[in-house]
Amino acid sequence: MLIDEVMTAAEAAKRWHVGVSTIRQACTGYKGGPPRFSREETRQAGSTWLVTVAGMERLYGPEPK
Repeated sequence: MLIDEVMTAAEAAKRWHVGVSTIRQACTGYKGGPPRFSREETRQAGSTWLVTVAGMERLYGPEPK
């Protein structure tokens, strides 16, 4: 289901065991660099960043079990 493929940055950080700030920096870019996620993998909804499972797997590998 499509809704299962999108999550907040906080949820993604918890599921992949990385810091929330790491996910946010991948969304926005870091120190003037380009974002690591593509436009299809992330978007901002108000003050909350949303990311896709596919984007997380591309950057951080399969979800740890």
